[in-house]
Amino acid sequence: MALRGTVRLRALGPSSGAPTIPRTVGETLRDMVAWPTDLVPGEGRTTELWELLATLGAADLGVARAVEPHLDARAILAQAGTPDDAGRTWGVFAAEGPGVRLDAVEGDDGWRLHGTKPWCSLAGDLDAALVTAHLADGSRGLFAVGLRAPGVRLVDQEWVSRGLTEIPSTAVAFDDVRATPVGAPGWYLDRPGFWWGGIGVAACWFGGAVGIGRRVHAQAHGREDPLLAMHLGAIDQRLESARRALAEAAGLVDAGSLDASQGRLLAKRVRATVAGVCEDVLRIAGHALGPAPLALEAEHAKRVADLQVYVRQQHAERDDASLGQALAAVEAPPW
Repeated sequence: MALRGTVRLRALGPSSGAPTIPRTVGETLRDMVAWPTDLVPGEGRTTELWELLATLGAADLGVARAVEPHLDARAILAQAGTPDDAGRTWGVFAAEGPGVRLDAVEGDDGWRLHGTKPWCSLAGDLDAALVTAHLADGSRGLFAVGLRAPGVRLVDQEWVSRGLTEIPSTAVAFDDVRATPVGAPGWYLDRPGFWWGGIGVAACWFGGAVGIGRRVHAQAHGREDPLLAMHLGAIDQRLESARRALAEAAGLVDAGSLDASQGRLLAKRVRATVAGVCEDVLRIAGHALGPAPLALEAEHAKRVADLQVYVRQQHAERDDASLGQALAAVEAPPW
């Protein structure tokens, strides 16, 4: 479907040109190597990329959660000038956590990884990953590593989440594992694409909220129920604000006119906007629909649980404080 107008980013429905959605995450992992390789944010197709992620999220957030880091990894490799031609499935493991640390040490035979990386989603199912690791000079580098390599071990850690149950995100231990550097030290965090990847995650969240909004619309369609109509209108307001934020951001990213500080502010604003919308939609939909869909409809109950977990990648008040600190460092007010 060709969407017209200056603001066009949407989560496509099943009859409007949307891609075929895999039925399970297992199917997604088998098929991911055939997903587009040229959807690199900032190169003219950012709207298309984020629309794809939103469409996947509206259908199944588990599928979106598997696809998004794979596409992000391939975009990162392309930006670094080292595209993956081996047809592998990828993750991006860049989180830090208390009590664990991953170090990269350069020796005569190349780079080796030592330590533990937390929050490694689908590490037991993927072929490879881009991981951040600490360097001797105190900076961090990005490395490509095969997840079937000797010395890679999944930490025995139970994944008890009721949302995104099919996307276990547990720790991985690396014991003298060979790795290939991607970009110079600090490149991963300093490049503008770091922030574009963060907005891509928000596009998945938006899709999940759209899926919940569609369930409320189905409940309200054709009914004379003023309260239900009020809830539907409130959801529409929120979803439109998130859609506009993502669409505007896609245009700015592809225009290539943002410096690093402007890109950071854009990402923080868009992620906060979309996360707030998701929280509002979860609350309003609960009021509109009551307990029955949560108790009796597997698809709706899964989507609600998935979104509640997924949107917590936005760190709530901590990210609000980070945005405020960045704005306070600028002499002139931004509005």
